Parts: sequence; C-alpha cells; structure tokens
Amino acid sequence: MTRTLSLFKNKFSGENLFFTSDTHFYHKEIIKFCSRPFDSVEEMNEALIKNWNETVPEDGTVFHLGDFSYGGCNEWTSVFNRLNGKIYLILGNHDLRKAKQGFMNRFESVSQQMTISVDGQKIILNHNPFLCFAGAYNGGWQLFGHVHSGPKSNTGKDIPRLSMLFPTQYDVGVDNNDYRPVSFYELKTIIQGQKKL
Repeated sequence: MTRTLSLFKNKFSGENLFFTSDTHFYHKEIIKFCSRPFDSVEEMNEALIKNWNETVPEDGTVFHLGDFSYGGCNEWTSVFNRLNGKIYLILGNHDLRKAKQGFMNRFESVSQQMTISVDGQKIILNHNPFLCFAGAYNGGWQLFGHVHSGPKSNTGKDIPRLSMLFPTQYDVGVDNNDYRPVSFYELKTIIQGQKKL
C-alpha cells in the first residue's frame, strides 16, 4: 500500500530542496541505452550515490520523479540507505510493479503524481512530460523524467516531441543534469532562461 502526501503538507521552502529522476540504479542496460559514461553498473551506482550526496545535504529533501532502481528489496534498500535527505517518490514506469513492496514505506511518500508549492511556485511532478497541464498558462511548472534527454543521451523515442513543451517544463532526469539532483534554485534559473528563448 502506498502513502500519499496530504494536501496540507504540499508547501515547501526552496532551501535544500532538490529534484531528480531516472537514476535506474542496478540497471545495466541503461548505460548503453543512454550512453552513460560508466563501464559497469557498480561504477554507475557509486557515481550516482556520490553525486547525490555531494549535492544533497543530510537534511535536504529530494523529489525523485521515478525509475529509482532495478532489482528487489536488497538492491533498493542498499541504495536508499546510502542517500542523503528525505525522499519523496513519484512512481515511474519501472517502479509501478514495486509499489506494493514493503520497502516503499522508507520513502516520505509514494504517489503517481503530485502538485506542490515551493516558495509560492506551483509545480506539478510526474514521471512523464505533459503536452498540456493545469497552470501552464499561469506560470506553473511541470517537472518530469522518463525521456532521458541530455547532452549525451538523445536516443529516447520521445526526444523529437520535447520541442512542443512549454518553457516552464523541465527534465530533471540524471542524464540531463550531470548525473546528480538539481536544486529548486537552479531550476528557477533554468526555467527563467527557457522562457526568454
């Protein structure tokens, strides 16, 4: 059974707040599929954990927008135990079959979608990008993963369609963010830049 975030708890400060997606811990094939610069799944896992902990302080908060890990309880738990911060999980397509597993209760919440407010900024969190979303014309943001966009990863089937997105949407996946979580303040700068294009 998954826990969801109560509506009265959906307001966050931007301080020590981070977003990421598509870590795919223990997923060997993702290295080739996304041209990740790692020789093995062990090297990838260690690099992602190191980058996470160098970016997120122990008292930080991370919204992970799906496709956290392959494997079962042992793999998920071994990674989770080494990551800084409180982690909220938005389920990705590879996580759905794990949603009823006992280790899901380690996350602050687990849901398929979430709307939060950060320093007054409305943000819709989902694993997938939306062609349209509530608030798109009123300054709302939509953060997503799934598509594995990025400077070295352009093999996803959805990459050509990303040009149709609003400038207030952004891929927080590790392939698009130097294999590390991205902070709320970094996102604010990125999205402001996209709106000027």
